[in-house]
Amino acid sequence: MTHERPSGHAGTLFLVATPIGNLEDVTARALRVLREADLVAAEDTRHTRRLLQHFGIPTRVVSLHEHNERARATSLVERVREGGNVALVTDAGSPGIADPGFPVVRAAVSAGVRVESVPGPSAVIAALQVSGLPTDAFLFAGFLPPRAAARRRRLEELSERRETVVVFESPHRIEATLVDLEPVWGDRPIALVRELTKVHEQVLRGTARDVRAALRAEWRRGEMVLVLGGRTRTRSAEPGRGGADPEPDA
Repeated sequence: MTHERPSGHAGTLFLVATPIGNLEDVTARALRVLREADLVAAEDTRHTRRLLQHFGIPTRVVSLHEHNERARATSLVERVREGGNVALVTDAGSPGIADPGFPVVRAAVSAGVRVESVPGPSAVIAALQVSGLPTDAFLFAGFLPPRAAARRRRLEELSERRETVVVFESPHRIEATLVDLEPVWGDRPIALVRELTKVHEQVLRGTARDVRAALRAEWRRGEMVLVLGGRTRTRSAEPGRGGADPEPDA
């Protein structure tokens, strides 16, 4: 068992959520933490420097991405142990949620230093809210596998879930994923959400076949989230209202 060190003996590792598109979504607390931190560890330093410059924040920035985060974790945690405050950010949304950050958090917890979340914008929650699908229970399954065979296996597994399923997908693979979804999800409802909180935010709703038929060339760019209706939701359930009667078990 590990214990966090008493206040004053070490600093804090802050996990700071940043805007997923619209800069107005950043919280006052996030800006304060970024301004007061001794160091900001960022997935893309250029992207984060633009954010900090926009808000007039001069804090030093170092890189923390999928290729160096395990090596960088030791030095960041040591900085916190010595009394420094480190703010960890990714390009958008919350660190460690389908983004770099988990190895640093694990190292910090193991070292017994304080880890604190500074919550904010979430593509998962935003997509779920606008999808029109039940929100009373959901599963976030991260990114789907890039290879076709593995992706189909994963979709088969997810198709048995009784709650709404939320996944991320690349715009380069979205059409292939929708093709794979058609025989698995059948006429169950889905929603494809693109460019959340940005000027060109769009939502396509319907079956996988409907959504694929409506897919246009401009939809093959930008960040995408798929929201998939769970197995127990009946066709008669009204979109956006939780708690449809479950299908009877066999």
